Amino acid sequence: MKSSQSSASSSSAKRGLRPLPAVIFASRWLQLPLYLGLIVAQAVYVFHFWVELAHLIEAAFGSSQAVAAIATSVQPCDTAVAQAKGSVCAAVPTKLTETLIMLLVLGLIDVVMISNLLIMVIVGGYETFVSRMELESHPDQPEWLSHVNASVLKVKLATAIIGISSIHLLKTFINAEQYSEKTLIAQTVIHVAFLLSAMAIAMTDRLMSPPGGDKH
Repeated sequence: MKSSQSSASSSSAKRGLRPLPAVIFASRWLQLPLYLGLIVAQAVYVFHFWVELAHLIEAAFGSSQAVAAIATSVQPCDTAVAQAKGSVCAAVPTKLTETLIMLLVLGLIDVVMISNLLIMVIVGGYETFVSRMELESHPDQPEWLSHVNASVLKVKLATAIIGISSIHLLKTFINAEQYSEKTLIAQTVIHVAFLLSAMAIAMTDRLMSPPGGDKH
């Protein structure tokens, strides 16, 4: 009985899909340009990372122009917000301070975390929705890729987004005088919403696939 079923399945595999299902199944390759576009976006992030790092190194050696570029990047001043608070935008610093270094380093960490998010989307999405990469014997295969599926990928992406949101929120709190109270509250509420969303996704995934459920 089993031999007949296996022979039937092998014969159907040899015949291949019918034309319409074959076209529908092949449509998954339309996602390939999207993943290639994300690779280009990651290259832009790498370029931005090195530009900011070069500014940090130049500022450490006393370049006032590099300090001004860092201050403009990490400490933007909204004139309208400053006027609403009854203050004015601070003068552009000429020396590197601990706050500037901290904000720039957090920005670099933010770029790295976004790059990690892109890698998870590119590699995990391609492996899940387009085609197998056959990395089982590759020494550099990511540990999480061996058991990745759509649910696991959603949880990992939600966790990565929470990390990125945490970095943005920390940068905002360090530079709180440059933001209005409404902006601070809004960013905090959005971060809490990300946390609750990730918890809901993880809980839903746990309910749909409880531990030990595949043993039966």
